[in-house]
Amino acid sequence: MAHSNIDKSLRDLLLGNVRSVPNFPKPGIIFKDITPLLQDRYLLELTSRLLAEPFRGAKIDFVAGLESRGFLFGTNLAQDLHAGFVPIRKPGKLPASTHSIEYELEYGTDSLEVHTDSIQSGDNVLIHDDLMATGGTSAAASNLIRKMGGNIIGYSFVMEISALGGRRFLDQNLPVHSLLKV
Repeated sequence: MAHSNIDKSLRDLLLGNVRSVPNFPKPGIIFKDITPLLQDRYLLELTSRLLAEPFRGAKIDFVAGLESRGFLFGTNLAQDLHAGFVPIRKPGKLPASTHSIEYELEYGTDSLEVHTDSIQSGDNVLIHDDLMATGGTSAAASNLIRKMGGNIIGYSFVMEISALGGRRFLDQNLPVHSLLKV
């Protein structure tokens, strides 16, 4: 299992630039807003480099970024790892033919889609999102990629809310790199 090996001062610097917004998008939720990391050119570059570090040298064909904040660092991650980028989106957002998967949420169901021609059998895919909470979206993306014949080689997150236990829904034999844990 991959862990962040950044020192405490770097971790504190990055975490200090994640804004907590209470009651968004609904009452009782504390939204973790990464836009301050994106706005600071040095923190943007630092975050991108630190996300890529544990996966350098791995054979990665694609980084799959999850809708929509997984696109923000996901494209940088793909570029840093010399891989392509595949967006995994909510229904109706992709213009060409798609594969889809429905998954359970704590309050209902949702689904994800990916273009049918984006991942081929045997492609090695790193799944990236800005935040892992309950793990449901990442697990669904894993199932979707596997349905297409892709190999999941690991998971990458800017932040993980450890108390919600999302890791339990991910493949325990694969590296999970969370830059920040709260």
